[in-house]
Amino acid sequence: MAFKIVPLIMCGGAGTRLWPASREGRPKQFLALFGERSTFQQTLLRVSDSSLFDRPIIITNLAYRFLVREQLAEIGIVADVLLEPVKRDSGPAIAAGAVFAAGRNPEAVVLALAADHVVTDDLAFVAACRAGLEAAGAGRIVTFGVRPAGPSIEYGYIKPAEGAGEVRDVAQFVEKPDVETAKRYVAEGYIWNSGNFMFRAATLLDEYRSVDADSIDAIERAVGNAAPDLAFSVLDRKSFEAAIPISIDYAVMEKTSRASVIPVSYGWSDVGSWRAVWELSSKDGDGNSAQGEAVFEQSRNCNVQTDKALVALQGVDDLVVIATQDAVLVSRQDGGNGMKALVAKLKAVAPGVTEEHLVVHRPWGNYRSLDSGDRHQVKRIIVKPGERLSLQKHHHRSEHWIVVRGTAQVTVDELIKIIHENESVYIPIGATHRLENPGKITLELIEVQTGSYLGEDDIIRFDDDYRRS
Repeated sequence: MAFKIVPLIMCGGAGTRLWPASREGRPKQFLALFGERSTFQQTLLRVSDSSLFDRPIIITNLAYRFLVREQLAEIGIVADVLLEPVKRDSGPAIAAGAVFAAGRNPEAVVLALAADHVVTDDLAFVAACRAGLEAAGAGRIVTFGVRPAGPSIEYGYIKPAEGAGEVRDVAQFVEKPDVETAKRYVAEGYIWNSGNFMFRAATLLDEYRSVDADSIDAIERAVGNAAPDLAFSVLDRKSFEAAIPISIDYAVMEKTSRASVIPVSYGWSDVGSWRAVWELSSKDGDGNSAQGEAVFEQSRNCNVQTDKALVALQGVDDLVVIATQDAVLVSRQDGGNGMKALVAKLKAVAPGVTEEHLVVHRPWGNYRSLDSGDRHQVKRIIVKPGERLSLQKHHHRSEHWIVVRGTAQVTVDELIKIIHENESVYIPIGATHRLENPGKITLELIEVQTGSYLGEDDIIRFDDDYRRS
């Protein structure tokens, strides 16, 4: 075929099953769980061969737009980024990507991929994409079915139809089974449903429209009326809200007669639990895996990830220990099914530890909470070269900034001044102020806040480069 595959990367999930490393403000697809790159970046690099793949389309939500922009820049990839104003599950998300791709090329073949999956054999992955391209171009909706490593209750299954060849018709989609059913499925040749698909945009939309024309009409309006916002396109909220929230499996794949499957073995995982992370990680002779400082004594098959504190395990087997600077998880390796219930309980008891890390990322850099009390808070602030915070003021707190590294340009009401390393500036309550990094190296400073209320919502923005005013 003369045209290329359009990667559609879906990265709107919250990743609660990998708490406390994954949180709503920075979920698992943006974490470097394996090596130096996040799974989002690894997914993009996997489809970066310009001889086969076209410019990618990324669909995410408003909260992650600057994370997406930052991680795209780190790997030098240019993409079209669509922002969902509300969550509507994978069905409307994939349909919106298909509408956008068809706008670029009415004959577009789209490859819909989850941003939080891992593939260990990139060459086999690309070969599977090549194998599916002809079938997708001919009007089939091709899914990638993973040959099982063993019976699992974590995945849905696909029964391929009888026949030969790399691409086979789908005889049946089935939901996640119990253990005994999973054993039977594996024995009978069923394969795991990876949730990744390839299709002509027009085919997917026709099949979706045949079962829910109103939602497709709403999604087409949402894309057609999308508003530009910096380098992003924000889907029209009123239109997108009218689409029924539903997964692509329920919306299309379980109803269509055009489904095909390619059985693959390219080292796929949806990284849906800490056990999955352990399985993909390097281990010592006793099966223990560690990221960060850890010591094991008479312990086997344990998984430790720690940001800072040394973790020591003695006389235990099959444990997960995840230590961040504000939360620690201790669980059995097979305890992943309880994570959703745990995170739901944490949301009621201590919602902050499910929403943001101590390091909070912003489009201009990040800040880390170092200490806090009833009337004070201390933060370490990092501002990237050439970036600046909004012009703002606070009603309930004053701030004292001490420059540790780099050079700061500070606006306080009518005064604009340059602050160098080991110098400081005071921001009174109610003063209109702005912090900028005019230099070529990272700006690092310590901020001490004092006042009667220190919440992040005590910010009145007057001007903002990132349109958060």
